[in-house]
Amino acid sequence: MQVGSIMSTHVVAAKPEQTVREALRSLDELDVRHLPVVDRGQLVGMVSDRDLREYTLPVMEELENPDKAEDLLDTPLSRVMSGGVVSIDSFDSVRTAIDRMLEHRVGALPVLDPAQDELVGILSYVDVLAALREQI
Repeated sequence: MQVGSIMSTHVVAAKPEQTVREALRSLDELDVRHLPVVDRGQLVGMVSDRDLREYTLPVMEELENPDKAEDLLDTPLSRVMSGGVVSIDSFDSVRTAIDRMLEHRVGALPVLDPAQDELVGILSYVDVLAALREQI
């Protein structure tokens, strides 16, 4: 089974200059956990709900300094995102995708078109589990 047959093709990408606040809003509105970060058509990073929680939680727990919390929420994603993104292409096998997810301890892989190196989808562990459920 190929990645392209089970990946999500409706992908909303963020831009590096977008803020943590905007990313949190997008994750919530779209009910997703991962946002690829794209700059001029090139994948430059990934940000997850977990990344954003870990970034903001220490200050949010204190709630003593609301200005600092506002500053954190206004931080551009370029300062928070994971760079050096592990990706996969749509022709790779799902087994390869699973191996890559396990090796790099990630819950989703951006899917790139190998010919143009552009984002065409995202494969999450939920997509893999849904495909597995159909097989058993």
